[in-house]
Amino acid sequence: MSGYGEQPGYEERLRAFTGRELRATAPAQDPVNQPMIRHWAEAMGDTNPVYTDAEAARATGRAGVVAPASMVQAWTMRGYAATVAPRPGGPDGFGDLVALLAEGGYTSVVATDSEFTFLRELAPGDHIAVRETVESVSAEKRTGLGPGRFVTTLKTYTDRDGATVATQRWRTLRFRPAPDGAPAPALRPRPAVNRDNAFFFEGARRHRLLIQRCTGCAALRHPPGPCCPGCGSLEWDTVEATGHGHVYSFVVNHHPRHPAFDSPYLVAVVELAEGTRLITNLTGIAADEVTVGMPVVLDWLDADPDLTLPVFRPAPTEAP
Repeated sequence: MSGYGEQPGYEERLRAFTGRELRATAPAQDPVNQPMIRHWAEAMGDTNPVYTDAEAARATGRAGVVAPASMVQAWTMRGYAATVAPRPGGPDGFGDLVALLAEGGYTSVVATDSEFTFLRELAPGDHIAVRETVESVSAEKRTGLGPGRFVTTLKTYTDRDGATVATQRWRTLRFRPAPDGAPAPALRPRPAVNRDNAFFFEGARRHRLLIQRCTGCAALRHPPGPCCPGCGSLEWDTVEATGHGHVYSFVVNHHPRHPAFDSPYLVAVVELAEGTRLITNLTGIAADEVTVGMPVVLDWLDADPDLTLPVFRPAPTEAP
């Protein structure tokens, strides 16, 4: 409870939204069609012929042209005029959730991430529908934008037979704007976290520098990836780095400026004692004091409650 004016039972009312349907299954206004696929491919500069050339698509084993997977959301999006008109069937759960969040002062919103899973390709003639439910509403978090709650919803896309063709997890931050118009502190840009590198950032939150290791040939690798470049194995585990290394190379960046960083930026490639290298920031040293080969040790930057990153500082000088 934040004390913002939330009424007793507010947390329970929010938690009750878990699993609740926000928007009932609604069909796309139009079926998948070739003209829209062509427009999309041209707008995106995607020249893959399976989207526009039936003969080329059949040469790959497909029955004909298919739609780009990333279009799945576009087929079910409502037009601008529709977004300002009431939804068919009257009020929906989405409006109820927004109203409850506003009651707690969480009136501002920013999208944080979207994760798609595609189960099959769509082809002209497919007519899909979408349903959205709530997966979770987080406890209040302190963020650089202000106190807020992360809302994760699940959109399920189905064909006319009801079979799932794709899912989308959509996460937004609903937060209280800074009082009196005061600008909120700028957040560092978010890393692109996926299934291959999530372990690295989860380890960082626990102040552990983890390196991916192939269980087939024991080779260490960074940045993380799904496949060992040496033996081709898809199996891996991790080892924890000692935190010792040296500056392999570095640059001093003056531009572009970003409000979350102090300029100039000391960006280095650090070679760890284990042999792998990573790009990181140097701290505790002036730009004109950095030299290639200088020993460094691991430090941690707790940038905000949701982001911790490894940085390096000069290693202590040994006593004579």
